[in-house]
Amino acid sequence: MGLGFRLKYYFFNAFREFFVHHHGSLEFRAKIFALIITADEKAKVENFTIIKDLGLHIYDGDEDRANLLLLTTKELVQKVRENNGHNIDSLVSSIQQELKIIPRYAKKIDVKALRPLLALTEDEDTLIYQENILEFLDKLKDETLHTKRAEIDESEKLAKQSKEKNQI
Repeated sequence: MGLGFRLKYYFFNAFREFFVHHHGSLEFRAKIFALIITADEKAKVENFTIIKDLGLHIYDGDEDRANLLLLTTKELVQKVRENNGHNIDSLVSSIQQELKIIPRYAKKIDVKALRPLLALTEDEDTLIYQENILEFLDKLKDETLHTKRAEIDESEKLAKQSKEKNQI
């Protein structure tokens, strides 16, 4: 990441809601990644390489967006580690709250994509804990998609209409 991107990130970080397209979606994904990473007290730097690669895949090669996802995830991990307003329980609670408000975010939970993060875990108890988190996320996704199907469909329909309207 170059100096230009870092400066842009710090500026965007202060005003993320205004300048980053779909910042809520990006932040939701970062919370999911941070939840898995912070469950391992001995998480490795390689976790963030995986996040960057996943970000490039999610955002179709958009390096700036992938870097924003990476840095937002790092920021959340740091807040949890420093007990600065976040902990694992607050991340779980925040994820659940966001899914109640914006159920379509459930589609952004990709347990299969999170598995490579677990491959870096060395402690067996931590690995079991992370597996339990993945199981919880998968159930949360399935429940949300099942119980909120009509709401999700309507929300996506409105989003599509809005996008088409903006293109005109």
